Amino acid sequence: MITAPTSLRPVFDHLARLTDDRALFEHALHTDPRPEHGYCIDDAARALAVICRESDPSTQLVELTERYLSFTLSAVQPDGSCHNRMNVAGNWTDASGVGDWWGRALWGLSAAACRAPTSDMRARALTGFRLAAARRSPHQRAMTFAALGAGELLLARPGEASARTLLRDCVTAIGPASVDPAWPWPQPRLTYANGSVVEALLLAGQVLADGGIGVQALTLLEFLLATETHDGHLSVTPVGGRGPGERPPAFDQQPIEVATLADACARAFEVTGDSRWLEGVRSAWSWFLGNNDSMTLMYDPTTGGGYDGLERGGRNANQGAESTLAVLSTHQHVHRLVHG
Repeated sequence: MITAPTSLRPVFDHLARLTDDRALFEHALHTDPRPEHGYCIDDAARALAVICRESDPSTQLVELTERYLSFTLSAVQPDGSCHNRMNVAGNWTDASGVGDWWGRALWGLSAAACRAPTSDMRARALTGFRLAAARRSPHQRAMTFAALGAGELLLARPGEASARTLLRDCVTAIGPASVDPAWPWPQPRLTYANGSVVEALLLAGQVLADGGIGVQALTLLEFLLATETHDGHLSVTPVGGRGPGERPPAFDQQPIEVATLADACARAFEVTGDSRWLEGVRSAWSWFLGNNDSMTLMYDPTTGGGYDGLERGGRNANQGAESTLAVLSTHQHVHRLVHG
């Protein structure tokens, strides 16, 4: 396994490098931002969720929080739908809708409503959450991300009616586990951000006091960890997905898949107190440290930048926003639950 010096705390230098006065650039060429590809709510919302976990944010992180929050709020339309993509000139380039970015906007706004560093930020984020929470999406993953936001908000504000109604609808959208014990996943294939499905159900079981949902979530987490482990290390679902009978390894593996698995394991530990779920967090961080199918270091420990994909012969050398946030998120769990 490749090893790297690990800072006790996540390093946000590369995230700051990817951010200008407006928002977070989506793509990078190696370490350099690519302004020509613009910004997206998907990444700004992820960034809000990650930075708002920091209990003692630096002045720089407070400034980044305000930037990402303002950008996310600007995307939310009066009808609750959201834009996703903006060009470097500051113009939205898509029609507003309720795709994945809408769900992630709710997730990021919830995080800011609960834990942003100022009362003004928290109040603005809550207003934006309530507006977007009036909508529903026909897409399972969009509703999954929305559930993360609704569940987090209910932990802090149990009386928040908009979040409770939304969360119930999200559980319905995710659907029940399959009746096939060999493939209990609610969909015929694993696709992307699979750990988020588990975390959403864990949150729902917790805040809705529904033990059946919680049991389903833990069953799915056991299945996901078993399916995404090979030869003693994580070998996660690649871009093309994974179905019954398809065995690892396969490439192009994405850091976001590793990070959402760490999210689910961290949540399972918090809900159950069972320390075995910490092994999942450790395995996720170990994947970034090089204990993976290509024996390749997947982040820059000096800057906190994350590489964009694990390939058969190494890695994608670009350090975009999604991958960098995946590193930061996983590092936060390790720092808080394992080394803290």
